[in-house]
Amino acid sequence: MYGKAAISLIFVLLLLISYSILMGTVDFRSYFFPLIQSPAGARSLCATTNPPLRVYMYDLPRRYNVGMLNRRNPNQTPVTGGTWFPWPRNSGLRRQHSVEYWMMGSLLYEAEGGAEEREAVRVSDPEMADAFFVPFFSSLSFNTYGHTMTDPETQIDRQLQIDLLKFLRKSKYWLRSGGRDHVIPMTHPNAFRFLREQVNASIQIVVDFGRHPRIMSNLSKDVVSPYVHVVDSFTDDDTPDPYESRTILLFFRGRTFRKDEGIVRVKLAKILAGYDDVHYERSVATGENIKVSSQGMRSSKFCLHPAGDTPSSCRLFDAIVSHCVPVIVSDQIELPFEDEIDYTQFSIFFSFKEALEPGYMVNQLRKFPKERWIDMWKRLKNISHHYEFQYPPKKEDAVNMLWRQVKHKLPEVKLAIHRSRRLKVPDWWRRRR
Repeated sequence: MYGKAAISLIFVLLLLISYSILMGTVDFRSYFFPLIQSPAGARSLCATTNPPLRVYMYDLPRRYNVGMLNRRNPNQTPVTGGTWFPWPRNSGLRRQHSVEYWMMGSLLYEAEGGAEEREAVRVSDPEMADAFFVPFFSSLSFNTYGHTMTDPETQIDRQLQIDLLKFLRKSKYWLRSGGRDHVIPMTHPNAFRFLREQVNASIQIVVDFGRHPRIMSNLSKDVVSPYVHVVDSFTDDDTPDPYESRTILLFFRGRTFRKDEGIVRVKLAKILAGYDDVHYERSVATGENIKVSSQGMRSSKFCLHPAGDTPSSCRLFDAIVSHCVPVIVSDQIELPFEDEIDYTQFSIFFSFKEALEPGYMVNQLRKFPKERWIDMWKRLKNISHHYEFQYPPKKEDAVNMLWRQVKHKLPEVKLAIHRSRRLKVPDWWRRRR
């Protein structure tokens, strides 16, 4: 009797197992041959072989981009990988807003070893594109034509924006998505200032949202970029005891009279006066002063980053590549790559209220544990390559990180495109009471 019951039970089990195998719910290879096939291994392999973003870049005359770097050259033929040239060394602070140049260069670069380690590759067929790149150097245009905003050459910047919009409105791909899947770098706060609202739907590459209303820029569609650092990277930072070798507690060198949130800099100058281990100095950015600032950052444990005209500034990224622990005083700052990088592991944050309390910030930094500071210093050394803009681009550098951020935005962009094609009342959900 028991034998028959056992045989019946075995038969039922065999039947269930056979059914599971046929339906694909059980994979015995993962049990008996774990090195050949495993769910975890499959996911990892999928992640490492994720195809790069396919980007179509418009062929624009050079007056929209690199022509501004060499205005004496009348050649308007679109630049290619073969005619690409280095960013000029004597560009001064214009370099901090040069993200547009490095993103364009990354698409023009023809990798010898293929595209396996690149986050984005250029495609010649727009029908194959996941996103579209508009190679208009809007920040360089502002810095080149009428930087004071009253110069007669300002009209050139405005006309470039007008002509670009005319060009885009003739593109069926711009019209198809309303510009939503188009990537436009705008890292200077005054970039594209005349017609910016007309490209509001696009994926904008910005450094913060300090000058723009919520309806114009937001994290759901836009990508926050680092400034391009202007100091040299600290590549040989191998001191046996970095904490003791950095004799300055807190370092700041820069403009102290700023607009908006930047008024905190004037107040900090008074709060931080009189400390022997704090260096707080007013300075303007010249070639020589940048070198002095670089040396000061490399000699300091903490580097102060107060808000400027906008919540962020180049100084934060100068500190990162100098391996100087950033002290961030900015209540409205947005940081690049924050879905992948935890800034609290290598930075310290103070609110305006805390920073302006006499003695509070300095006392907190003086009490900061040496071991924890060394951990932060090590993390800075490990992550600083994510803030390097370079040509040719390298794996996990700033440009590749930006393209990966663009890729993260596309699902929501596609959702907006698809819904816009069928909704009769686009904002119906906002009208509900």
